[in-house]
Parts: sequence; structure tokens; C-alpha cells
Amino acid sequence: MSFSVFILICIIIISIMTLLCLIRAIAGPKLADRIMAINMIGTMTIAVIMLLSVLLGENSVLDVALIYAVISFVAVIVLAQIYVGLHHERRIMRNQRKKSKTGDSIPDTNSPAKKCQGVN
Repeated sequence: MSFSVFILICIIIISIMTLLCLIRAIAGPKLADRIMAINMIGTMTIAVIMLLSVLLGENSVLDVALIYAVISFVAVIVLAQIYVGLHHERRIMRNQRKKSKTGDSIPDTNSPAKKCQGVN
């Protein structure tokens, strides 16, 4: 009986930490903070699923945790790729602004940064 109480306390603590990560994901000042919070939420969800599997004595629930881990991993990889793409586009735009301010060259209107803004 004491082992089940311990597992329930662990589930409650992890759930509270998940809510705190959700707050960080919503209010995070940077996109990288949000991606990290989403990754942490996925990891803690996997931990809760595994603890529930031990508490209920159901081994089939571990398969659900494994599938959720793969989906969470793929989601974080996709979000990281989006973040890298946005960072690259911002750097291109920043470099073009610097060049146009100094008058070194005429900015390229066919660049990906301009297409992102809708300017052709």
C-alpha cells in the first residue's frame, strides 16, 4: 500500500511540474524556451504514463509510452527545424538591412527573406 501512495505522490509532483512547463511554453520569452518546455512536457507525460503502468500493473501501457516517446521526439525535431529556418531568415533580413543602410549594394528582392514577407 505504501508503494502505491509513493507512486501517486510522484504522479502529482510530475503533474505540477508539467503545469509549470506549460506556463513556460506559453509565456516563454524566446522560441527556444518554448521548444524546451514542450520537450519537457513530453518527457514528463511519458514518466506519468510509465508510473501509471506500474501502479495499475498493466504492461501494455508501456507500449503507449514508447509510442508517445517516438511522437514527442519527432515533434521536437520538427520544431527545432522550424526554429533554425526562422533564425536563418531573420539573419538574412538583418544583413540586407545593414547593406541597404550603408549603401553597399542594392538588396536582392528575390531572396527567401523577402518572399517570406510577401514582397516580390
